[in-house]
Amino acid sequence: MPINPIACLIAAFSTFLVGFVWYNPKVFGTIWMNETGMTEEKAQKSNMIKIFGLTLVFSLLISFMVVPMMVIHQIGAVQLVGGDETNVSLIEFLKDKGDAFRTFKHGALHGFMAGVSFVLPVIAINSLFEQKSWRYILVTAGYWIVSLTIMGAIICGWK
Repeated sequence: MPINPIACLIAAFSTFLVGFVWYNPKVFGTIWMNETGMTEEKAQKSNMIKIFGLTLVFSLLISFMVVPMMVIHQIGAVQLVGGDETNVSLIEFLKDKGDAFRTFKHGALHGFMAGVSFVLPVIAINSLFEQKSWRYILVTAGYWIVSLTIMGAIICGWK
């Protein structure tokens, strides 16, 4: 039942791929720039090493610490026995249930649900107080919904 660290790494890097597509000017990049007041000049003055470095760190935290708990149900069984993977009840439970629900499709579903039911409300609440537009909210939350869907699929399905 261990979490596959390669899957978590790939899931973390998938956020970059989604971002490169999602924030492309031909997709939602122009809308995002208009809604945030970002200009080409501002973007060129950014510290890209800092931005991409911290993005990688945060994506790794999400892929190793958060997404597995949302998409791999067997983790809940391990938590119930206090993390003791030698517990006889846990071993018997895992023998019986094995890799039930450990599929790409199931992980994608739970990743999507986490994006819609958790990330969208968090982004929307902050954005409403910051007086951001619904276009901004939908573009930003949409990126995370797609990213979490892909991350969930990779982490849950890749054993």
